[in-house]
Amino acid sequence: MKTNLQAIFATRHLLTALALTFSISSLQAQTYAEKLGWPKDKKVVIFHVDDAGMSLESNKGTFQSLAGGVATSCSVMMPCPWAGTFMRETKDSAPIDAGLHLVLTSEWKGYRWEPLAGKSLVPGLHDPEGSFWHTVAQVVENATPEEVYIELKAQIDRALSMGIQPTHLDSHMGTVFAHPEFLKKYIQLGAEYKIPVMFPGGNNVLLEESQLAPIVKKLKADGKYTEGMALPKPALLKQTTEIGQQIWALGLPVLDDLHSNSGDWKPEKAEYTPAEHAQYKVEQFKRILDKMQPGLAMIIVHSTTHNDNFDNISGSGRSRQADLDAMVSPDLKSFIEKNGIILTTWREVMERRQKIDN
Repeated sequence: MKTNLQAIFATRHLLTALALTFSISSLQAQTYAEKLGWPKDKKVVIFHVDDAGMSLESNKGTFQSLAGGVATSCSVMMPCPWAGTFMRETKDSAPIDAGLHLVLTSEWKGYRWEPLAGKSLVPGLHDPEGSFWHTVAQVVENATPEEVYIELKAQIDRALSMGIQPTHLDSHMGTVFAHPEFLKKYIQLGAEYKIPVMFPGGNNVLLEESQLAPIVKKLKADGKYTEGMALPKPALLKQTTEIGQQIWALGLPVLDDLHSNSGDWKPEKAEYTPAEHAQYKVEQFKRILDKMQPGLAMIIVHSTTHNDNFDNISGSGRSRQADLDAMVSPDLKSFIEKNGIILTTWREVMERRQKIDN
C-alpha cells in the first residue's frame, strides 16, 4: 500500500511539474501583441515618424503622414527649434499620438541644438561649440549616466510643462542603447513617469535586419558579400529578451520587433525620380511587412517635406520626402488592408497594458 501511495504521489508531482513547465512554455511562446490582447498570429504595426520638431519641414511631413497616411505615431525632439511649435499645433488638431524622441546628439554640421539642462548640470553632454556631441560614440566617451538621466528628464519635463502627456519615449540615433548604464536610466525614467519606452523584446526579425544592414553595406562596398553568407549576431539581440521581460514587469508595454533603417533605402541606379524613390520604399515596406512575424512591431520613418531650406540642414531630404510619399501611398494602404495588418498607436498599446495585471 505504501509503495502504491508513493507511486501516486510521485505521478501527481510529475504531472504538476509537467503542467507548470507547459504553462511557462506557453507564456514564453506568446508574443507581446497576444499578451496585450490582440489575436494570435496577427501582425500589429506602429508606423512611426521620427524627428518632429527638428524643422518646419519635419513638422509638415509628420502632420501629413499622420493625417493622410498609414503613419499612426510620432515623436518630438524637444531641444530642437521647432519642437514648441509642433507641440502647440498638436492641441489644435485631432488627437495625435506624440511621444518624445529623446535627444543626446546634434549630428548636423551647420544646424545644431543644445542640452536643455544647461552646461552646469550636464557638462559632459556639451561639445566645444556648446551643442550636443555629433556622434553616439562621443556621447558614450564624454557623458556620465547621471548626466544622461538629468538631460532626458529635462526633456520630459519640458513637454509636461506645455500640457502635453507623451505617449511614449524613444531614442534619437539610438544613443541610449549604446551604453548599458544609459539604457538603465532610459528605462528608469519610463518607470518613474509611467510612460512606455520603445524597446524590442520579442522575435526581432526586423531588428536583426536593421542591425546587420550597415555590415552588409560595407561588405558589398568591399566586394566581400555573398548572398546567404553567415553574419555575426548583433550584440543587442543577445540581451533583448531579458530586458524586455524586465520592462514588462515594470508595468510598461514591450515591442516584439523594430525596424529602423528605411532611411538607407534607395533604388540601385544612378538616377531616379522622386516618384521612383517613393515607390521603391513602398515595395520595401511591403517586403518587411511580409517578413515580420506575428506580433507588435514599430517601423520607423522620417517624413519630411523636401525643399532648398532643408538641404541647408541635411542631405537626407530626398529620402525623407520618399518616406512621406510612401506613408500617404494608396498602394501601401491597400496592401496593409488586404493582408489584415492591424495599425495601432502607442496610446492604445499603453491602455491595453494597463488592463493587464502581470
